[in-house]
Amino acid sequence: MSGHSKWATTKHKKAVIDAKRGKLFAKLIKNIEVAARMGGADPEGNPTLYDAIQKAKKQSVPNKNIDSAVKRGAGLEAGGADYETIMYEGYGPNGVAVLVECLTDNRNRAASDVRVAMTRNGGSMADPGSVSYLFNRKGVVIVPKNGRTEDDVLAAVLEAGVEEVNDLGENFEVISEATDLVDVRTALVEAGIDYDSAEASFVPSMQVELDEEGARKIFKLIDALDDSDDVQNVFANFDVPDDVMAKVDA
Repeated sequence: MSGHSKWATTKHKKAVIDAKRGKLFAKLIKNIEVAARMGGADPEGNPTLYDAIQKAKKQSVPNKNIDSAVKRGAGLEAGGADYETIMYEGYGPNGVAVLVECLTDNRNRAASDVRVAMTRNGGSMADPGSVSYLFNRKGVVIVPKNGRTEDDVLAAVLEAGVEEVNDLGENFEVISEATDLVDVRTALVEAGIDYDSAEASFVPSMQVELDEEGARKIFKLIDALDDSDDVQNVFANFDVPDDVMAKVDA
């Protein structure tokens, strides 16, 4: 996952074009709405909503937009859409396994968007279950280093069920069972350690190492998938060595 995570971190650092930011805001708002619908409007009693709100705040989504999304999702305000989560599976260039998580109110549109992005960028759709077995559902928390060491982070979350702490350059990636995510996040907060994001994610059990050309192709595919309003997350089992990543960034 390191290549994927490092790439996500690099992307995160780059200036976000206004249109992209608008698209990102819309996805974060949708996440909040669905979390509120599933578990109620109180973030303290709804960890998924809490994490969705935190993630939106980190991306500077205005509080009034967040509050409206919570109310719409919980049925306290009109205008909420009936979103469903759909997972599509496929293969990208170089046989990279790809999971595409959609949150949509139009199943046909989502399927069409994903299929078009895949086929136009060297990918192909796969049958349900044929790719997902290569991934495990995990809790993933991204923690900025801010002068801290791996041992500092590990000490804070050791009792909370952490499985591993990975060094991503400017951040640490803290991985746990998805069911331990709230405990890990809480332990970090109690230790006074700030985090960028905390969410249940799909982590690959095996990885395909890519060269520069392969990395460019998979990033192009992921960008194309991300362009769909219905696509919330893309998970893939590639790894890009640091020296290759540096060339791609340049």
